[in-house]
Amino acid sequence: MKSILTKSGKFSVFFALVVLLVVSAAGQNKLRTALDYDGDNKADFSVFRPSNNVWYINKSAGGFLFQQFGLANSDYMAPGDYDGDGKGDVSVWRDTDGVWYRLNSSTNAFVAFNFGLTGDEPVARDYDGDGKTDLAVVRRTGGNMIWYVSRSSDGGFVAYQFGLSTDYTACGDYDGDGKFDFAIQRPGATAAAQSTFYIQRSTDGGFTITNWGLSNDLVVPGDYDGDGKTDIAVVREGATPTSNLVWYIQKSSDGGLIANTFGVTGSDLNAQNDYDGDGKCDFGIWRDSNGSFYVLRSSDGVLAVVQWGAASDFPIAAYDTH
Repeated sequence: MKSILTKSGKFSVFFALVVLLVVSAAGQNKLRTALDYDGDNKADFSVFRPSNNVWYINKSAGGFLFQQFGLANSDYMAPGDYDGDGKGDVSVWRDTDGVWYRLNSSTNAFVAFNFGLTGDEPVARDYDGDGKTDLAVVRRTGGNMIWYVSRSSDGGFVAYQFGLSTDYTACGDYDGDGKFDFAIQRPGATAAAQSTFYIQRSTDGGFTITNWGLSNDLVVPGDYDGDGKTDIAVVREGATPTSNLVWYIQKSSDGGLIANTFGVTGSDLNAQNDYDGDGKCDFGIWRDSNGSFYVLRSSDGVLAVVQWGAASDFPIAAYDTH
């Protein structure tokens, strides 16, 4: 698994593998569906093991899926619902040849499609709102960030300049129209400087510009307040490996702040998603030291701990952290 989590040194140890309900809740549902392999409207606990290239999936509806898929030294995890059946498909994008490889959950058919070049960053999401994940990459060239999207709705192609090559992608459905928006986080001049989010809304083509977080914060998209829109959200690492992680969320519902201490800097990888199926993103981490998921359920405030995986695995849910 190739890692795109470039801001944090702790992520570099994982150097191996690099719609359902109403439209008003589509943004969170699609993030959840990418990790929902049994179609029960809950994200499943899942990890990739670099030593054997196997995806280990603990289905929330019961049962397990063990699938060898991808190459640890050349592939990015790229989960999504590419066939539109409401279930996540096992998928990777290969940096060495620019090919997307996946298994459609609807038929278990193997699909390979060339889209992208070596050095691109995969950002597959549903940009056209048809309920299927679109193949997409970001290319940093000439100081700019170019988004290339292959629309599943009509087979069309989009090439759009949005952002600078030094920006970080921050995909999400920030306006709640069921389509993912082009969005970036722009770091400030120093690590301690404020960062700025730039979002091009798909509803009207207008822009949302918000100062939020610091340059070294990691983007952790999700709908944490349950209003059907992706919230601007970051997680901040501490100064030492034993320092806590602090999550800062700007709620799209009312502009209010959620600040939550959850996780440990040196051992935890972000794994936020909707694990309890209530339409809200749960705070979640995967702890490498004991191979366990820790999830603070938004439905009841209970901390759930699920042992799944082993040291040096990689939580699939971390694909959406930048």
